[in-house]
Amino acid sequence: MLFRTLKLIFICLLIALPGWAAEKVIFTMEVPQVVELGEQFRLAFSVNSKGQNLKLPDLSDFDVLMGPSTSQSTSFQIINGVSSQAVSFSYLYVLRAKKEGRFNVGPGTITVDGTEFKSNAQSIEVVKGSAKPSSGGVDEPTSTPGTIPKNDLFVKLILDKRSLFKGEHLTATIKIYSKVNLNGFEDISIPNFEGFWSQDIQLPQQISLQRETFNGEIYNVGTLKKTLLFPQQTGNISIGSVKIDCIVQQRVKKSQSMFDDFFDSFANIKATIVSDPVSVNVSPLTTPPAEFSGAVGKFNISSSITAMNVRENDAITIKLDVTGNGNIKLINPPKISFPADFEVYDPKTNSNFNASEQGLNGEITFEYLFLPRFAGTYTIPAVSFVYFDTDSKKYVTKKTEEYHIKVEKGDGTHAQTVNAVAKEDLKQIGSDIRFIKTNPPLLQPKGYTFFGSFAFYMLYLGGMLTLLTIYLLNQKRIRENANVARLKNKKASKVALKRLKEANGYLRSGSNEKFYESVTRAFWGYLSDKLTIPASELSRDKASDELTRHQVSTKIIERFVEILDTCEFARFAPGGGSAKMYELFEEATEVMSVMEKEIK
Repeated sequence: MLFRTLKLIFICLLIALPGWAAEKVIFTMEVPQVVELGEQFRLAFSVNSKGQNLKLPDLSDFDVLMGPSTSQSTSFQIINGVSSQAVSFSYLYVLRAKKEGRFNVGPGTITVDGTEFKSNAQSIEVVKGSAKPSSGGVDEPTSTPGTIPKNDLFVKLILDKRSLFKGEHLTATIKIYSKVNLNGFEDISIPNFEGFWSQDIQLPQQISLQRETFNGEIYNVGTLKKTLLFPQQTGNISIGSVKIDCIVQQRVKKSQSMFDDFFDSFANIKATIVSDPVSVNVSPLTTPPAEFSGAVGKFNISSSITAMNVRENDAITIKLDVTGNGNIKLINPPKISFPADFEVYDPKTNSNFNASEQGLNGEITFEYLFLPRFAGTYTIPAVSFVYFDTDSKKYVTKKTEEYHIKVEKGDGTHAQTVNAVAKEDLKQIGSDIRFIKTNPPLLQPKGYTFFGSFAFYMLYLGGMLTLLTIYLLNQKRIRENANVARLKNKKASKVALKRLKEANGYLRSGSNEKFYESVTRAFWGYLSDKLTIPASELSRDKASDELTRHQVSTKIIERFVEILDTCEFARFAPGGGSAKMYELFEEATEVMSVMEKEIK
């Protein structure tokens, strides 16, 4: 039985081996995209395994001048101690086009280990050749050394759209066209795209020049920059020029020396090229629905919620995920109709997208945090997300699901916040009419003066007594403040309660770590002031001994130590939720109140 199993596995491996080897073979064809009529060019095949029986595609539109010329190359590399070897076999042909036009070169085929593989197909554009002076196969320099003809080197700012809607994207591409020998760039000045929100498309760091045709002539073309532009205003928007300072290698005009026939002389010259400005016509969007959040493109929306059954004051989060293609970075948070009894915080936004010529593709997430303050059953209605579809030129509405939240009543220790009335909701009524006073007025006899009257002397005497009282109380306060330890002992409970009030603030805002830290600091500060012991010398054992010495009950001491342990554990291993924090806060308040009464 075991022998049959091993035999079956071996046969399966033999069957799968050719397919596995086939996946490793890479067979490609390379040919220029554009050539001149009469120009010789190369057709090259490359395969990474030794093959045989190479079959060429149909080349009836070209003259095969030479080939095949075969070569083999081997490369070794060692990465992290692991060595690898790569082998490449090349087959080279030299062709020449017979006529102008665009021709398709089909795939070639080759056989590797009994399996036939096909290369890629490619098209070739053949254009009319430009007239050039002949000088034994060597190009003559320009008639005016140090200058570059305008048609031999220029830059263009190319837009894929000239008319679009506000918020719709277009792609701006900066290309340089050259018939000269470029050595580099000194400075590149790009317009600031005023009136647009822009996002660059990532390109290779090294600029690669490819042969392309423009106005029937062949140029070496390099793409310098690609940028997505999203118009933020309507009307005709103008985009400025691109300015580039290029370094060009140019042949120096020959002298009459016989040695110049064997040696060429070159010089680097600076050439400044400027593109023509372009303009875009941006149309406004049609009147949007009320739920429109600025999205233009194609999108979908989904939602999720962290909990549906909670207690009073427990935090809940609703997350809205918008995915698709368009101005995803510029979408505003959709509006959610929360019940009036919910305390809602500003939404948090996160985005992740990839910029390409098709636009911004990715997702943007909106997180809404809220706290139900009262028990009951609440409904959060479905969220309507509206975007403008650039293909249909209409508004599309997508909706999320509806949520029903059940809020249970707390244990009575939860602090509840009642929303205060906003100032703009207060109105003063009846302040524009002064009604007739019906009460008799308070009149004084003619010639009456307050100075020297009985009321004057009583007021004078009362003022003197008030000043004397303030002086005596101040002297008493100065004597009491002289004893710092006594002052701290007296104010210990007030300071501790103030710190617990601070912890209550952190409790309401959901700052768990700061809450536990405030409770711990309140207890240690209270004992330091009450027992007149520096905080740096306090520890659990010393605090227990001192409380015992001051006749505090053992049960209260144990509850005090338990609260400190709970706070320390929660700071480094948070958990338990807001209900646990409220219980701890009530426990701390009660223990501190009892300690204040028992310490003697």
